[in-house]
Amino acid sequence: MEKNIHEDCGVAMIRLLKPLEYYQEKYGTWMYALNKLYLMMEKQHNRGQEGAGMASVKLDSEPGNEYMFRERAEGKNAVAEIFANVHKHYNDLPSEQLSDVSFAKKYLPFAGDLYMGHLRYSTTGKSGLSFVHPFLRRNNWKAKNLCMCGNFNMTNIGDVFEILTEQGQCPRIYSDTNILLELMGHRLDREVERNFVDAQKLGLTNRDITHYIEENVQMSNVLKTTMQHFDGGYVICGLTGSGEMFSIRDPWSIRPAFYYKNDEIVVLASERPVLQTTFDLECDDIQELKPGQALIVNKRGECSLQQILEPKSNSACSFERIYFSRGSDRDIYKERETLGRQLTEHVLKAVDYDTEHTVLSYIPNTAEVAFYGLVHGFKEQIDKKKVEQIAALGANASSEEVYRIIHQDVRSEKVAWKDIKLRTFITEGNSRNDLASHVYDVTYECIKPYEDNLVIIDDSIVRGTTLKESILRILDRLHPKKIVVVSSAPQIRFPDYYGIDMPHPEEFCVFRAVIELIRERGLEDLLREVYENCKKELAKPKGEPIFNAVRAVYKPFTVEDINRKIVEMLRPEGMTTPVELVFQSVEGLHNAIPNHPGDWYFTGNYPTPGGMRLVNEAFVSYYEREHLNTVKA
Repeated sequence: MEKNIHEDCGVAMIRLLKPLEYYQEKYGTWMYALNKLYLMMEKQHNRGQEGAGMASVKLDSEPGNEYMFRERAEGKNAVAEIFANVHKHYNDLPSEQLSDVSFAKKYLPFAGDLYMGHLRYSTTGKSGLSFVHPFLRRNNWKAKNLCMCGNFNMTNIGDVFEILTEQGQCPRIYSDTNILLELMGHRLDREVERNFVDAQKLGLTNRDITHYIEENVQMSNVLKTTMQHFDGGYVICGLTGSGEMFSIRDPWSIRPAFYYKNDEIVVLASERPVLQTTFDLECDDIQELKPGQALIVNKRGECSLQQILEPKSNSACSFERIYFSRGSDRDIYKERETLGRQLTEHVLKAVDYDTEHTVLSYIPNTAEVAFYGLVHGFKEQIDKKKVEQIAALGANASSEEVYRIIHQDVRSEKVAWKDIKLRTFITEGNSRNDLASHVYDVTYECIKPYEDNLVIIDDSIVRGTTLKESILRILDRLHPKKIVVVSSAPQIRFPDYYGIDMPHPEEFCVFRAVIELIRERGLEDLLREVYENCKKELAKPKGEPIFNAVRAVYKPFTVEDINRKIVEMLRPEGMTTPVELVFQSVEGLHNAIPNHPGDWYFTGNYPTPGGMRLVNEAFVSYYEREHLNTVKA
């Protein structure tokens, strides 16, 4: 429902393990990897529509020839644009020359052995080509060239910035991507220099030293001395000019990565179905990168899994499964279906168990699978009722009576349709609100006015903006007896700091509802108390455990209290149809998604110290801005 929620990105990597001639002969083109990278990126378009980039590295190029290539673009069509730009280099070539592998390897850009792609959603609000991954750090030594991208957001960038400056570095840009690139580049330089010294001890000179370095770079050393400093959720990917490929996952398992290897390729992506579809694989062929683990392929094509960081508590992101990831994944589909199914009893209660006069529907997005689960749950309940009713008829039941009973069924319709995506050139408030109310359209006369309840399920309710400006307005036109809005996720109460664009508590309708309840009940002292406790947590010395003091604002209120206040706040002016909210419980979340227990959005249980620090900082900033009218020093 919330069209403005973004996760920062998706990644894709391919390492060819055989010469280009092999792919030309077997698949009819040396562009095998280039074409596969395009498919992998298009299949992850759901993870980034603000920009995209790709990079490639050629092995064994001669001095004076480019060996590291990069292409980037902004906008929704960025993937198509970057690959179109790559193919511009090939369009004017005769077919026989284009299929000449020796010619391609020597002269054509992006005719490489290693490929990396990235799709971007900004979590910083910054735009421009300079913010689009991959990032590139150049050097005349092949092994010191570093190209990097990732799906990440670091929570302790200030601490790492201090480490860099204490080393004597002077970063030009204060951002997690640039600082990560510079720190990792610095450690890569040290690794190259270590090998330089070793080569000299062996009596090697000149280009023999270079070859020794390129054959003996240990990316595990680089990663161990770089990633130990970072707090956050991440999958970091990179290529070096000498032919090293790597990807590392955070030790809390917050962000996902999946890989596959055979004797031809090593590939990695943010989502499992991407690899299944692109390479025609079975689900069980694909492995998930473990927490703190790195997938490393060296110049020789030797692939290894190395434990770079000690695994922490499993905090794999549950919201990723509910909202962002592709529902075609075997496990995600089952999880979303379960999320919907187990809301059945709550929804039945909301409609007073009147299934005959209840129509089920969904917001047309990732809630569709949860909708199927709710339909299945309703069908089970109706079938049980049918059995009881038929049994009560006895042996002399008429065929008409039996038919009437078995004819009962779940009523479901596609009520809401996503119609347009508004552009931001309309800035005048009333005009924007009027246009926003038409983002969705409805199927008219699909319910009986004033008789049927309308149940509409969504994957989550975050800011509530779309609900207020569009959904409730448009559904009210159908004149249902009652509208029940169902969220397959629990109440989102806390910001995210690991890559999803939800950094401020006041953005959430749940938080705003609680603030209104606090004011109504004269509990303003609670806000002051939470503010002071947040400051105490932030004053703790480094290394001492930090706790989320913001959780206390929710303690005086039940879920039902908050639901009622949200309805009151979001109900459009003039709407008279009764509205009820039904949220998934946290227990239900964990029951449906047992292997991804990261639930900080809903509970405030942040897995890392950086997350705990930032949520306290966010409340302090909110309180000072809204209640003290001061600027944080």
